[in-house]
Amino acid sequence: MPRLSVIVPVRRARGSLRACLESVLSQSFTDIEVIGVADGTPDGSALLLDEFAGRDSRVQAIHLPSGAGPEGCRNAGAERAVGEYLIFLDAHFVLLPGALAAVTDRLGAAGDPDLLLFGHHKRPFRGRPRPSRSLALLGELSDGPLAAAGRSALLDIAPVCWNRAVRRTLHEGEKLAFGPGRHGERIYALQTLAAAESVTVLPVACVEHRQQRHLPGLDDETAPDTASTELVDAYAGLMEFVRERPRLLPVQAPLFERALQELLSGYPTVTRRRRRYVRSVAAFHRAYRPAGYRLPGGARGLRPRLIGSGRYAALGALDTALALRRGLRAAPDAVRERFRRGLSRRYYWCQRKLPLDGGLAVYAAYWNRGVSCNPEAIFRKAQELAPGVRGVWVVSRNQVETLPEGIDYVVPGTRRYWAVMARATYFFNNVNFPDHVVKRPGQVHVMTHHGTPLKIMGLDQQDYPAAAQGLNFDRLLKRVDRWDWSVSANPHSTEVWARAYPGAARSLETGYPRNDVLASATDDQVRAARVGLGIRPGQRALLYAPTHRDYEAAYTSRLDLARFCAAVGPDTVVMVRAHYFYGGAGLPESPSVIDVSDHPRIEELCLAADALITDYSSVMFDYAHLNRPIVVHAPDWETYRTVRGVVFDLLSGRPGETPGAVATTTDELARIFTDGSWDGPASKALLTAFRARFCPYDDGRAAERVVRRVLLGEEPAPTATV
Repeated sequence: MPRLSVIVPVRRARGSLRACLESVLSQSFTDIEVIGVADGTPDGSALLLDEFAGRDSRVQAIHLPSGAGPEGCRNAGAERAVGEYLIFLDAHFVLLPGALAAVTDRLGAAGDPDLLLFGHHKRPFRGRPRPSRSLALLGELSDGPLAAAGRSALLDIAPVCWNRAVRRTLHEGEKLAFGPGRHGERIYALQTLAAAESVTVLPVACVEHRQQRHLPGLDDETAPDTASTELVDAYAGLMEFVRERPRLLPVQAPLFERALQELLSGYPTVTRRRRRYVRSVAAFHRAYRPAGYRLPGGARGLRPRLIGSGRYAALGALDTALALRRGLRAAPDAVRERFRRGLSRRYYWCQRKLPLDGGLAVYAAYWNRGVSCNPEAIFRKAQELAPGVRGVWVVSRNQVETLPEGIDYVVPGTRRYWAVMARATYFFNNVNFPDHVVKRPGQVHVMTHHGTPLKIMGLDQQDYPAAAQGLNFDRLLKRVDRWDWSVSANPHSTEVWARAYPGAARSLETGYPRNDVLASATDDQVRAARVGLGIRPGQRALLYAPTHRDYEAAYTSRLDLARFCAAVGPDTVVMVRAHYFYGGAGLPESPSVIDVSDHPRIEELCLAADALITDYSSVMFDYAHLNRPIVVHAPDWETYRTVRGVVFDLLSGRPGETPGAVATTTDELARIFTDGSWDGPASKALLTAFRARFCPYDDGRAAERVVRRVLLGEEPAPTATV
């Protein structure tokens, strides 16, 4: 019998479940069992849960049918638990270091009470963790075991299930269970507090409560009127629970007081059937008001007295007076935004009133820089498989001359641009469309992304000021809300995107369409790419592709190219690809150096290269498809990971994290290419593990999968598991 059973309901937690489970399994206290219960929602969370169960014997994975809800998951986990105490942890939250040791120490010191309440930190959806009010209240209570009866101060502690350890004998002996709906957890928490004969507290933060973004249409939603009525019923159930247990009558008054406060707070949220709600609250008062209980007097007790006696008309008059006062205060702010846009935007508005064109798709890449990347691969495949859907590219005016022949395009701001953006059905981009794009019902937005994440992305950048320069996270979230599909190169990306870009978009785990050419390249294509770049037969070609650093304004080569080329000899040529954010590479003149910074096709550069040298660029994940050596040159890794932030340790040397040999200086890099270790057995083993993790869909059909799913509406065949 383990000391603790940690129960984790799993639902739509692909981006956060790993952090949750690792926070539990990495605790210094190990006498635990972890019971993860998935409710069948098809987002990949269940597969991630199975991964943990397969590698740690302390983890059990339970799979319930879709629709079980958090209450069903928690009840199922409690039924399976055999630990002395039950701890419920939301899959979006984490245990803080040392939490379980602190809990078990406190339980032992208090003589194993029925209930232990502990503290938590609250981390806003966008913000840093901060101590909660409950943590402060716990610090004001006595350290000794507390009798539940008469301790109304305990009712001010957040009534949730994840801030307490419940003795299993109490849970089973009192037949406790989570009820349905949004109030089931609150009532369970209050039941544990009412039924426990002994309670102790731990004024230490054990959980970080990570608030999640509310997603209308995806999150479980109940109309305010229905939710408020359900709250009345929920508290009626709690009071019946107390009545059925005569020993709990001393806690009836404080529980009724709490119910009164919450029911009164719920009144303003009721927009329809207010009379019915007031009557139901009045009936609750009559049925469960303890003998001798008196409502507060004076102004403080006015609203409780009115709702408790069912005086709907008087409450309405009070609401009218308060609304009039609010209206007078808000009057100066009523005059806003008289004209939304200029003539072209008004034209856009008119065009949005016309029917959508089901045979029109819009493509864009890299802020309208031309035809490239994942959108291009999808566009080409759509021409083959869905010829009835014509594609139009959005291209900046200064990039029009670079377009391949036969490409239909529009320039932003033109009359045709507004018409196309208003009436197209499908939208593909590897970055976000501008904020002025209004998504109409029926339009489908596909975010293809343009790299596998090594560096911190999206909302995770909030903790890295250098990486977040110029980012408006409110606007970012509005852009994310336009996505219907999020293309993923691998399960790692799916997990990161779910956390970095929380939204309702469905994941397309297809692989990156732009890499199809790498997976299916022929020898003739490779030779053509090398000839086009001037690489001689027999010459070793290395592609050097360092990444952009947000905290630098210009390209700075951390590799001494002249020194490196001299060391590796004239039979090696280095193609240097500076990041497109920079205006130029400023490279030395040398027959062994080719500046390919402006080359339009990174895929051709990869095909031509015998090996890749990079620091932290996502090109390493693409190049891995070729199964050719990757060498990491990382002279400023500690600076980069501290300032920019990363999601795994590229230099760890662990399989699945490091793709090959690693150098931190120019001389080390030269030695790797002169002693053969760049393509030696150790490097090949690392590359094999790296490809297994990041190239699971390496079959050259990623673009086809996207086209068939999005444009043709075909259900996909399973591609891989986590």
